[in-house]
Amino acid sequence: MKHDVIIIGAGLGGLVCGSILSRAGLDVLVLEREAQPGGCLQSYRRHGLSYDTGFHYVGGLDEGQSLHAAFSYLGLLRLPWHRLDTAFDRIRLQGRDFAFVQGGSRAFADALAEVFPSERDALQRYAALMEEATLRQYDGLNPGKGPEDVLAAAYSDTGAWSYIEDNFRDPLLRQVLGGNALRMELRRESLPLFSFVHCNAGYTESSWRLRGDGSLIVGALCENIRSYGGNVRCRAEVCELIEKDGRIVAVRCNDGEICEARTFISSVHPSITCGWLKESRVVKKVWRRRMAGLENTSGICTVSLRLRPQALEYFNCNHYVYNCPDVWSLPLSEGRVGGVLVSCRLPEDPADRYARQVDLLTPMSWEQCRPWADTVVGHRGEDYLALKGRLADECIALAEQSLPGLGRMVEDCYVSTPLTWRDYTSTPEGSAYGMRKDYRDPLLTFLTPRMPVPNLLLTGQSLLLHGVHGVTMTSLFTCAALLGKDWVWQHIIRNK
Repeated sequence: MKHDVIIIGAGLGGLVCGSILSRAGLDVLVLEREAQPGGCLQSYRRHGLSYDTGFHYVGGLDEGQSLHAAFSYLGLLRLPWHRLDTAFDRIRLQGRDFAFVQGGSRAFADALAEVFPSERDALQRYAALMEEATLRQYDGLNPGKGPEDVLAAAYSDTGAWSYIEDNFRDPLLRQVLGGNALRMELRRESLPLFSFVHCNAGYTESSWRLRGDGSLIVGALCENIRSYGGNVRCRAEVCELIEKDGRIVAVRCNDGEICEARTFISSVHPSITCGWLKESRVVKKVWRRRMAGLENTSGICTVSLRLRPQALEYFNCNHYVYNCPDVWSLPLSEGRVGGVLVSCRLPEDPADRYARQVDLLTPMSWEQCRPWADTVVGHRGEDYLALKGRLADECIALAEQSLPGLGRMVEDCYVSTPLTWRDYTSTPEGSAYGMRKDYRDPLLTFLTPRMPVPNLLLTGQSLLLHGVHGVTMTSLFTCAALLGKDWVWQHIIRNK
């Protein structure tokens, strides 16, 4: 049987593409190597509780906001979303607390201007930049607004730190503005302003978390695909893309099965995708070397805590806590925890005031994991367990600056590292944000959905942006490459 589209990888990018394309009437098959779909949205269960891996909150879901149109089309607005406090992110830095507020970028700027009055004008300019980014995010899909790469070109040749340094005089405010950026790789020397602004803008519109785990999103998208006649098949690991006459004609799985299609989409890391092209007359060696040579972003260590009953009241915001003076240069190479994101799981019962789960996330380099890179799960030894234990202790100690006594409330603790991400998401070096974008070389590091092979497309966080918002947006561009910009604009975007 020849399918219209085969999608490789059932992460968010693959499932969003599958939902849109199957609803458009195409015969879609999604192939996933793991036992369950979801990629970075996977969750796991321990002793009756489910734990998230990469998903904690999302922005821009209200009507007219940046993610509303796409989520409405995908049926994801029906999930049990819960709005966070007005002060959705609280930053603890240099012994002081600062609040990021939702309600629009102007409200965000006004709140910070109360603390930094001399920077009010600069904050308003930054707010205007976030508004512009939100308004322009789908310009590349508008049939009347030029080529589809306009989105990546917007601010991709300007550095985030350069902008912050040039526009804000107060050194503390420069740190505060990067204070909730543990959900991206905050590198002075490379991070594009484009990535920094887009990653922050949606949350200032409105911020939300689920009453439940990320598998609710995964389940809804899989249900969409199947309801429109498509299929999501797990334990189907692709090992080869079969090319004939300059086009991909089939994929070969590890069990020997061959699946044919007219078009193929890979939501897997681009370097892995290139590795599946065993013999290609179209993809030149120089292009392969380009993909293999691109750097990956850092990984994440996640410390998932199960708390004693009624030990901690639920808090409806996120805390970012730092013990280093420079949030733009966390001490990854030294292996110390310099900052931590503290996120609380909503109680299953809306009437319950107490939290049972808290997640602590901190950036972690691949170098810290390299000694165990060639080992398998369950056989990494005492040194690896000791590393995870030390990181957990440091994260808990840092989080206690905002949640005093947290360590005494812990009943169980589960720790994942970039090794875990590599093993369960096939991401090289356990990268949490895909390939590293670099404003100094935007044409090289901002990938488009199109590959040299005409019927092979890319999607996922290594293209334009990462995170739920970024990957959803990128998936629309991938679908537009197949369905046309007019179709995506008319069916999804125009109703935002």
